[in-house]
Amino acid sequence: MEITEIRISVRNDNKLKAFASITLDNMLVIRGLKIIEGAKGLFVAMPSRRRPDGTFQDIAHPISNESRSWLEGKVIKAYLSEKDNISTEAGVEISRDI
Repeated sequence: MEITEIRISVRNDNKLKAFASITLDNMLVIRGLKIIEGAKGLFVAMPSRRRPDGTFQDIAHPISNESRSWLEGKVIKAYLSEKDNISTEAGVEISRDI
C-alpha cells in the first residue's frame, strides 16, 4: 500500500496545526486527519466521531504500531514541507489556509 497523495490544510491554532487528507493507492481517500502539537511534539490524530457517552471513536485507523508510525511519518513530513513553503512564500508566520 502506498500513500499516493497527501493534502494539508494548515491552521494557525495553538495545538491544532493542520488538517490532512490522504489518498491510498489512488483508490481510497481518508479525510479529517489532524496534525496536533502535543507535549512530546507533533502527532497525527485519525478521523473520529463523538459517541453518545462523550468519548471519541476513530473512524479509520492503522492496525499496527508499524503502520501508524509509517503513516504519521509521511503526514508530518508533508506538513513540515507545506509549512516551510508557506513561510518562504509569505516571509512570515503561517496564517492562512491552503
